[in-house]
Amino acid sequence: QVQLVESGGGLVQFGGSLRLACAASGFTFRNHAMSWYRQAPGKERELVASISSTGGDTVYADSVKDRFTISRDNAKNTVYLQMNSLESEDTAVYYCYAVRFRSWGQGTQVTVAS
Repeated sequence: QVQLVESGGGLVQFGGSLRLACAASGFTFRNHAMSWYRQAPGKERELVASISSTGGDTVYADSVKDRFTISRDNAKNTVYLQMNSLESEDTAVYYCYAVRFRSWGQGTQVTVAS
């Protein structure tokens, strides 16, 4: 059974940083691409970043490029999202997504205070 557990969200000041983590279990993590999505109040869920199984390829939404970094540690079955220079528009619930299994985590709230 695929299980994804996010952590690391919270309240941060404008311009601050947070690092989200997603611990995966129930599948062979190192073989599969992973993604981070987010959903702001009243908006649709949107892709933030994706990373290939080896970590060699990454993709970012234009709105977070050069501010966010997705990475993974296949030894720890964990994918990360380092978020720098946070803006009010980054306030959302952030979700981890296992692409192959179409499986979501429960989400972690990120709130950026202006």
